Amino acid sequence: MGDIFKALADPTRRKILDELAERDGQTLFEICTRLTMKHGLTSSRQAISQHMDVLEEAGLIHTRREGRYKFHHLDPEPLRRLADRWLTKLKEKDP
Repeated sequence: MGDIFKALADPTRRKILDELAERDGQTLFEICTRLTMKHGLTSSRQAISQHMDVLEEAGLIHTRREGRYKFHHLDPEPLRRLADRWLTKLKEKDP
């Protein structure tokens, strides 16, 4: 769970997740382009790729390859588990 918090702590990684939530299945090139155009981020492709690695290690994204392309997909399940950890306890307390 610590990996998830570490991944979410960085504003660039949160923007990457926002972009994948808006349009899932993007390549690194597409993500870099959207971050530049919509958010004014001018990070290198290598820097964005490193952010993507952190997100993947935390289980927040997964990838699939098609030929020479690598597509990135948001995986909301770790966020659900994280939220459920506290929300289910709150629901149990409600009369």
